[in-house]
Amino acid sequence: MIWTSAAEFWAMGGYGVYVWGSMGVSVALMALEVWLTRMGRKQALDAVCEAMEAEALDAQTPSAAQVRPVGASRSVHFSQGAAS
Repeated sequence: MIWTSAAEFWAMGGYGVYVWGSMGVSVALMALEVWLTRMGRKQALDAVCEAMEAEALDAQTPSAAQVRPVGASRSVHFSQGAAS
């Protein structure tokens, strides 16, 4: 197709609204896809970092079996944990 002016180019033979509208929607959806991918990646990295930090804290703190005095029952240990 040959256009003799910029106005004819933008009008696209009377179908400009459909052509440019579909182009706009396509660009918007591609931008949305990039944004959603980045947000998903950020959430995944945050979850991995939180899991690694929790694992590091668990390794540093003594386990319940090491803290519980000899002869103490589990019900006493759990009831103390639930009260705090």
